[in-house]
Amino acid sequence: MLTSTIISERKGALVVIPLTILGLVLAPYVISGSQLITMITMLQFATLTLAWTMFSGPTRYISLATAALFGIGLYVAGLLRGSVPIEVLVLIGAAAAFVLAFFIGLLTLRLRGVYFILFTFGVTALIGSAVQWWESSVTLTVGRHVAGATNETVYLLMMIIFSLTRVASFLLRNSSFGIALVAIGENQDAAEHIGINVTRVKVLTFAASGLFMGAAGVVMATRFRYIDPAIAFNPLISFLPVVMAIFGGVSRVWGPILGTVVLVVLREFLITEYPFWYQLLFGLVLVVFVVWLPGGMVELTARAYLWLKFQWIKLKMRVKMKWQEVREG
Repeated sequence: MLTSTIISERKGALVVIPLTILGLVLAPYVISGSQLITMITMLQFATLTLAWTMFSGPTRYISLATAALFGIGLYVAGLLRGSVPIEVLVLIGAAAAFVLAFFIGLLTLRLRGVYFILFTFGVTALIGSAVQWWESSVTLTVGRHVAGATNETVYLLMMIIFSLTRVASFLLRNSSFGIALVAIGENQDAAEHIGINVTRVKVLTFAASGLFMGAAGVVMATRFRYIDPAIAFNPLISFLPVVMAIFGGVSRVWGPILGTVVLVVLREFLITEYPFWYQLLFGLVLVVFVVWLPGGMVELTARAYLWLKFQWIKLKMRVKMKWQEVREG
């Protein structure tokens, strides 16, 4: 059963991934400027959520270090934007986030459960405070202006980073590393006993996920145009990918993407229509979903598919019975 599910996922992904990329390429030609900005936000959070899921989905280690890795990309752009081309800057930001995630992994991935969650959140707060101290005490200036880029350029770069993250997620899920991560999530002690180098697998996967977060940070810095420690290391950047992944459902690769799209659209709608109530309404939606659909949008989609399939079978049986009655009559 599990093997058939994996095979069907692989076949579906080989169709869905190219169609998704094609849709993203064509999107700027059919949407307006404001919708393009919303698409950029979707791509930002979809990249962060997918990158988070690459590690935390199979291992069940809830990382809150996303803001640190995204923020380091923002600050790389703040320091070097204008000195090097944006394409090279993205590579530098990705490399910086990879190195930072590697060292965070070495420090934290021996911890488990709530200790890991608190430590990753603490590391993010520590990095933000360290940058704040450096700017206020050494450089004597807090915040940096970043040379902007057009919305079309930002969209193109975010589309490329998202596409690479999507492909990397697919390849990881269907690799020996992905199987090892699932084994670690199921029972880490048993995984160690069967010969899996648990520390190496976790650290390298965590660092690889950070690479995409840092790249996204560089690109989004040109969209923000101004950054400071409060913006770069905003705790919401750590929490929202977790919420979006759980809302969508981590049992399928497309679940976090679906969760991101739905929540970004919902958030934009509530901010526009109910600016004084949107946080309350947004929170209520999340609470209802977590209570009634712990499997996320993936579970809702599966239930809807089974219901429609059942209704289709009932309809065919009724038609068949009616036809038989007509022939006998």
